[in-house]
Amino acid sequence: MKKLVPKPFTFEGGKRAVLLLHGFTGNSADVRMLGRFLQGKGYTCHAPIYKGHGVPPEELVHTGPEDWWKDVTDAYQFLKEEGYEEIAVAGLSLGGVFSLKLGYTVPLKGIIPMCAPMYIKSEEVMYRGILDYAREYKKWEGKTEGEIESEMEEFQKTPMKTLKALQGLISDVRNSVDLIYAPTFIIQARHDHMINTDSANIIYNEVESEQKDLKWYEESGHVITLDKEREQLHEDIYQFLETLNWK
Repeated sequence: MKKLVPKPFTFEGGKRAVLLLHGFTGNSADVRMLGRFLQGKGYTCHAPIYKGHGVPPEELVHTGPEDWWKDVTDAYQFLKEEGYEEIAVAGLSLGGVFSLKLGYTVPLKGIIPMCAPMYIKSEEVMYRGILDYAREYKKWEGKTEGEIESEMEEFQKTPMKTLKALQGLISDVRNSVDLIYAPTFIIQARHDHMINTDSANIIYNEVESEQKDLKWYEESGHVITLDKEREQLHEDIYQFLETLNWK
């Protein structure tokens, strides 16, 4: 059976554009349903895939936040070059961190960080996350239990410089959140065990936007875009986008 490798997408829907950003170890599939929903409401949606994501985990550990940030800014530039003058951004997890960074780097109509960390629980938690991702990816490739075990053993010998760099990125963004003035809708899942959920309060309290809101989703976990409240999430994001001052 052929495995479908996730790809970046552009769903054309209208003159208003929304950049959709996936999380660490994720890919464009994390935001695809949201993209289709917003396209149906008249928004054009574009989602990149960061370097080293959606490919074997051995490639992920040789990339880092600088590579991924370049992918984010290139995606923003792509929309600009396609003629979209007004762009909002919605990002999940690491994508939420990047959406905030974009908020004090380039002009945006609105910012929607979803389950975005403002500090890392610990490097160990993140490391376990990478190992889980690696194991799942190898299962998805159809490898046998024996193959997976021996590859995992090798994989664990790889130095993970990425994690230190990721902590640095999150810390930099946290220290700059007060430079954000664009309307901001902060989304946080109550059952998010990947990040410290107090991050949502930090973002809400520190962004300088006159229009800002924070909503908690009581039934959802970290990948909120694929969880049981996703239809409500879609609707809420759409309602927020509709309040923005588009031309």
